[in-house]
Amino acid sequence: MSSIYTPVVHPRIERRKRETPVKVHDMMPRGSNPITRFNAWLAVRVTKTVGTVWCAYAFAVLALVSLPAAIASHNLIILVSWVSQTFLQLVLLSIIIVGQNVLAAASDKRAEATYEDADAVLHTSLQIQDHLLAQDDVIERILNRVAALKAG
Repeated sequence: MSSIYTPVVHPRIERRKRETPVKVHDMMPRGSNPITRFNAWLAVRVTKTVGTVWCAYAFAVLALVSLPAAIASHNLIILVSWVSQTFLQLVLLSIIIVGQNVLAAASDKRAEATYEDADAVLHTSLQIQDHLLAQDDVIERILNRVAALKAG
């Protein structure tokens, strides 16, 4: 170890070696309350089911069942109401969830890449630190020789 400089390792470095990037699964409650765990599981399950394009197709078909009645009413307000309250809400709900799932997957991929980049930077900085320590040792030997030549 060099007497020129003594590095102080940040505590996060050791914790980081044991941790992995956070995933959705890691965010699920693990407490002792089974109702909380069930509610979280059910919410994720329903979101995954409703957040599919197939569900959007099913909602579109379901909404179209009432379209003939809205048209037959010859009432513009009922037709606008059908479009906004039936079709848009049912179909767009699933499509928005699908979009959110795609965006979340991209975000997870970016987070993983950022984690790996940070890990690479950390590894590189530790190598730089080792390199500097090796240089410090060589410099100290040179200084010791110069001091010995001066004294002798």
